[in-house]
Amino acid sequence: MRNTTRTLLAAALVLGVAGGPAVLPAGAAPAAPTVAPVSASSFAGLEAAIAGLPSKDATAALVRVGGSEGSWQGSAGVHDLRTGRPADPGARFRAGSVTKVFTAAVVLRLAGEGRIDLDRPARSYLPELIPAAYAGVTVRQLLNHTHGIPAANLPGETVEEWYERRFVEYDPRDLVRAATAQPREFAPGEKQHYLNIGYTIAGLIVERVTGDSYEHQLAARVLRPLGLRDTYAPGTNPRIEGRHNHGYQLMKLDDGTTGLRDVSVWGTTDGWAAGDLISTTADLERFTKALFAGRVVRGPLLEEMFTLPKVEDVTTGDPAAYAVGLSMKKLGGREVWGKTGGRWGYNAAIASTRHGERTLVYSVNATDAKGQGMNRVAMNVMLATYGLPSA
Repeated sequence: MRNTTRTLLAAALVLGVAGGPAVLPAGAAPAAPTVAPVSASSFAGLEAAIAGLPSKDATAALVRVGGSEGSWQGSAGVHDLRTGRPADPGARFRAGSVTKVFTAAVVLRLAGEGRIDLDRPARSYLPELIPAAYAGVTVRQLLNHTHGIPAANLPGETVEEWYERRFVEYDPRDLVRAATAQPREFAPGEKQHYLNIGYTIAGLIVERVTGDSYEHQLAARVLRPLGLRDTYAPGTNPRIEGRHNHGYQLMKLDDGTTGLRDVSVWGTTDGWAAGDLISTTADLERFTKALFAGRVVRGPLLEEMFTLPKVEDVTTGDPAAYAVGLSMKKLGGREVWGKTGGRWGYNAAIASTRHGERTLVYSVNATDAKGQGMNRVAMNVMLATYGLPSA
């Protein structure tokens, strides 16, 4: 396989954001949210959830709710803090780990064609890359985070250090080598630990069995068939092409003060098949509806995305919350399946009840999009969508 240049509720639906004080332009006031007509009274809390942006938690929010129970669309906040003009509801954004759902779909489609066996060891596809210590890890375990392979340790301890390295380009093979050079965290299939590395390996397996790039296979098998024209894998390009609302991160600035820095331009090669996708709320809504309706992955293979492994989380001891691609959280008395993602300046999510009665897609330009807790705006959007009071 050629060494190509890349051109392209944690434990329960969240990879969240802890907020920090935002700095607005002098004289600026929070922008009024722009909303479409509400078709169900239960959506009344959504407008309140995104009101008052920009705030200390987020500078913009784009939301789409759909399904058989009704639909709602809204946006709030600003395109950028310099001009203060309203956020663009059709803007592209970084979807972060929502990418994993797309990668899982590509792998499952290849499994349906008999080109990938979910029960086959990953090492049998990549023998030169995965050492014998990880010979027991199967493709399914890569996708449901029960593989026991640790994360590749990347340099940097603080957001300021990561910002300085934002244009460093990572080769996924090097990330796999760095991860598998370490001792395993647990025996394959015994625990669950949510990490990117399994999906990095899955992307390389896609390339091995197809003799093609992951990016092209993603486009050919998912993006083009669904007409997702605003969704793409950026590869080594650190910019978001086309219309996009700026993302900001709270950090120490050059003058020693703490404030918001524009982090819209930031490379994502460390995420690749696990977290580099760029999309829009309209495209993600179309993808979510098609996925849950069985038009992307079909039959028994679709059930892989809704089957939680019967193991415990390695950190908390709680029951596993991640299936193949998707995770599950009980909200408002029913199961909600989906995936969140975070890149600096951007939080995103897709979610749906099992049969598509209520779907949710959001992009929240969070000021600490990779923090330990869930962003307040994103949390309130999620809760309002599924009929729960605000946090």
